[in-house]
Amino acid sequence: MYHFNDWEVIVTGGTRGIGAAVSKAFLKADARVTAVYGGNETAAAAFKDAFHDDRLEIKKLDVSDYEAVEQFFAEYDQTHDNLRVLVNCAGIRRDAIVGMMSQAEWQQVIDVNLSGSFHMSKFATQLMLSMRFGRIINITSPSGKMGFPGQANYAASKAGQVALTKSLSKEVARRGITVNCVSPGFIATDFIAELEPALTQAYKAQVPMKRFGKPEEVAQAVLFLASDAAAYITGSVLEVTGGL
Repeated sequence: MYHFNDWEVIVTGGTRGIGAAVSKAFLKADARVTAVYGGNETAAAAFKDAFHDDRLEIKKLDVSDYEAVEQFFAEYDQTHDNLRVLVNCAGIRRDAIVGMMSQAEWQQVIDVNLSGSFHMSKFATQLMLSMRFGRIINITSPSGKMGFPGQANYAASKAGQVALTKSLSKEVARRGITVNCVSPGFIATDFIAELEPALTQAYKAQVPMKRFGKPEEVAQAVLFLASDAAAYITGSVLEVTGGL
């Protein structure tokens, strides 16, 4: 069991799916969590109501908007004692084969998944540098390494997250900040629920463990990388894929 007594944690995409599981796991480990959401007001309100915990704060933020992220961190710095952990979990899909993909479908995914990780990491790093401590964890995907048909935009954004992680980790290592990725495979979330049944079965057949993962299993990997036990791990990608 990990303990993060009053550590301040930001989780983007933190009220749904994997992000919600990460937020819950940190709360159970005694951290203080700011769960950021992009637009689903209903899910965010339901998540907040499920806890009634003053250690949980919900904030709406478009991580693809550089100026909005800059303002978010300016306000955060004024109202919080520290920032120890950032988890970049916000992500979207706009699936289409390359020949039929619109420029907007390409750009929206890059803006949220990749540029959003850059925006959040830039300003989080500035707060962490003064503390000489921090953990940045990007939720990427095997898609960035393997590629899947109809997901060139998503795969490119996730491969970019890994490259961002490796570069940033080298820039901040001497200041006690680690930067890593957790790469979930097929996890039982809304992303999977949206797939056609035949495709769902085809994906499950590719997994050696013959099942989809649970969001909570990904969350435990995130907690490990945030903990003191992972203090010498940086620039790495931890796969949670069932052997995919």
